[in-house]
Amino acid sequence: MITCVVHYVIDPSKTEAFERFGRRWMELVAREGGVHHGYFLPAEGASDAAMALFSFPSLAAYERYRSLFGKDPAFIEADRIRDESGCVLRYERTFMRPLLPDGD
Repeated sequence: MITCVVHYVIDPSKTEAFERFGRRWMELVAREGGVHHGYFLPAEGASDAAMALFSFPSLAAYERYRSLFGKDPAFIEADRIRDESGCVLRYERTFMRPLLPDGD
């Protein structure tokens, strides 16, 4: 499993648009076989930091998902929410592998 962690700097005055953007991407990740762990929005302290975590079974599965960017109409529409609203000022992706409890 590979987990993508996305750190965002958002425009705090456009949180509602960021929430629309996030809800749409949660649907798209699930549609393409990933598991979205949610978006995490400012609550206290710094008001412009947000993040998202989602996982795919493998890097190859993530790459198949990424191949749809700029091609699939639903992906283009989701990015349009971000671009037209200006809710995201910048973002950075990091890939991690989870260490999960054994379940004993």
